[in-house]
Amino acid sequence: MAKAIERYFNVALYVLVLTGFGALASTGGLDLPAVVAVGLALALRGYQLLTRREFVIPERWTTFLTLIYVFIYFADYFFLSRGFLAASVHLVLFAMVVRLFSLQRTRDHYMLAILSFLMVLAAAVLTAGSVFLFSFAGFLLVAVITFVLMEMRHSVATEQTHALDPRVASPPRRMAYGLLAIAPVLMLMILAGGFLVFFLLPRISSHYLSAYTPTSDVSTGFTDRVQLGRIGEIQQSSAVVMHIEIQNDLQGVYDLKWRGVALSAFDGKVWSNSFEQTRLRPAGDGSYRLAPLADPRGLATVAGRSIRYRVLMEPLGTSVFFLADKPQSLMGDFRQVGTDDGGSVYNLDTDHPINRYEAESQLAETDSDELRLAANTAPGGMDKYLKLPPLDIRILKLAEEITASAPSNYDKALALERYLSTHFGYTLELPRILPLDPLANFLFERKRGHCEYFASSMAAMLRLLHIPSRIVMGFHGGEFNDLTGQYVVRASDAHSWVEAYFPGSGWVAFDPTPAGSVPTRTGWSRMQLYVDAAASFWREWIVNYDVSHQRTLGKDAATSSRRFFDEARRWIGRRHRALLRSARRAHAHFTNFPVRWLAGSIGFAAVLITLLNLGRVVRGLRDRRLRAHPERAPRESAALWYGRMVGRMARLGWRKSPSQTPFDFVAAIQEAALQSKVARFTRAYESARFGKSVDDAQSLPELFNDITATDSADSGKTPNRAAAS
Repeated sequence: MAKAIERYFNVALYVLVLTGFGALASTGGLDLPAVVAVGLALALRGYQLLTRREFVIPERWTTFLTLIYVFIYFADYFFLSRGFLAASVHLVLFAMVVRLFSLQRTRDHYMLAILSFLMVLAAAVLTAGSVFLFSFAGFLLVAVITFVLMEMRHSVATEQTHALDPRVASPPRRMAYGLLAIAPVLMLMILAGGFLVFFLLPRISSHYLSAYTPTSDVSTGFTDRVQLGRIGEIQQSSAVVMHIEIQNDLQGVYDLKWRGVALSAFDGKVWSNSFEQTRLRPAGDGSYRLAPLADPRGLATVAGRSIRYRVLMEPLGTSVFFLADKPQSLMGDFRQVGTDDGGSVYNLDTDHPINRYEAESQLAETDSDELRLAANTAPGGMDKYLKLPPLDIRILKLAEEITASAPSNYDKALALERYLSTHFGYTLELPRILPLDPLANFLFERKRGHCEYFASSMAAMLRLLHIPSRIVMGFHGGEFNDLTGQYVVRASDAHSWVEAYFPGSGWVAFDPTPAGSVPTRTGWSRMQLYVDAAASFWREWIVNYDVSHQRTLGKDAATSSRRFFDEARRWIGRRHRALLRSARRAHAHFTNFPVRWLAGSIGFAAVLITLLNLGRVVRGLRDRRLRAHPERAPRESAALWYGRMVGRMARLGWRKSPSQTPFDFVAAIQEAALQSKVARFTRAYESARFGKSVDDAQSLPELFNDITATDSADSGKTPNRAAAS
């Protein structure tokens, strides 16, 4: 038994380590060399357990390796990983591998279990996806089995002086089944209790480990310096970036651009800006007013449709708010918010990263006639939106050729947008080597590219025509999930477009990129929407669960409870009033028609009594039929007649004891004439009862009548005796 427990414990501890590493590796935040090295070590340990071949590192070597890795850790921290979290994860993995092959003492097993938990903790830091819930549940299931076996192993070790009786010890296989049965129950109870504590525990602080969350590729595409091709790289990923819920939008009718950063300076290969950020002051309700600062050269009021929306961001590590054009206000748990002259809005509060915010935008309506009447000269102060590096002369000639017949700057912008979207192809295939002049290569040689090349080409040609322009990095559209009422915006929706300035109207957006093909909806796509709905719930109510969620949950619970009790009280009131009306009607009917009610009550009572005694009535009728026709069922009719005879004899004073046989009862009767008749009846009864004799069964009524005649003749005598005496 002790050997079985030891083996089960070693296997469970190995699976615990394997589950912890699987949770860590599934986050995608672990580098490939670490995954390969630790994976090989775990495979070797699994082979040892399978073949029962042990290889143990000596303790002195364990100490030596640990001291060496202290220096490796600092090298990893300062030169290789260059991050506390990555270096610490590597340290945990190294300690786990060394401890896995040096299990000699009980403390080594405890240490290995702790290291497994640290891997799960690191996975919680590296990911915020709902997949972590399943990884954690699996780890918890194995942990329950491991610690149960650890306690059993400890109990066996402390009682080695006592001989265990093998006859009472459970077989190893039965122990395994018992562990597999109890572990899921304990896991579910722990998860249920954990969720209860999680939702009820007061929220004091949050995001305490978010500072160590690694930045994503998406965040590097929305900074103040973006190289051509960066958005194309982001578009090749299908990772979810954010969920957007627009108020009163249940059908997904919007196709909006979600504005991120605006870039004005271009050196031929890289777009950048040097806008100074202006810190905004929050209003009395904690919101930030964006309209006066988001577009300083635009109109004070923007005509168009107003929308209010809520954005749930994935942990990208970016400080940019993605907003629909033209943003009016921003609400969220942010202490410092800033904006720049490009209309971008930033989070300046590093202690509260962007995860959820609400905003309101005024969707601008383009007035073509007003834009065509705008002056064709650039106003003062717009020089930074006209600067260009030395470009291929063919680009200027192409711009002049495209806009030769356009009478206004607005018509020139429309002509450039239409030409680029119809004469060039869209592709995400990036050139292996960035050309010396990317725009000339795109316009005159390759003639295929993604949104950055289209937007950069149009912005450059607008500037060559003395029209102020800039490019904007953000996202376009998103897939509407009708299960959650949210737009799912992915990295593949990353987009860049152009904004041109027109005096009196401000900045107007243009999109020269050709429209892509709409993906075909399949059953798998529908399944992905269900997965996304679950992930959205996880992000909203687990990862971002805070005081506001607790307040909302508490209000909903209070409202639902109050509504339930109000409905219950109203239902009881309705039932009470209905009973009162019924009682009043019954009283009125009884008062007006007493005879009818009395007859009805008597009839009802008679029917009720009949129903209650229906079984007896049916049995009485059946017995009477059998007594009248014994030949139909000799055995049953014989039993009935014998019982009737015993009852008659009891009235004569000869009571049959339950312990007496029929002939013992006959022998106990001391009157000769009566004894003779009862003896004949008993012989006929036994013949019919056990021999199924029809003739004897038919003779029982006549023999019973003879006994009854004797009863009548001796009615004056009332002997006080019992047959059992």
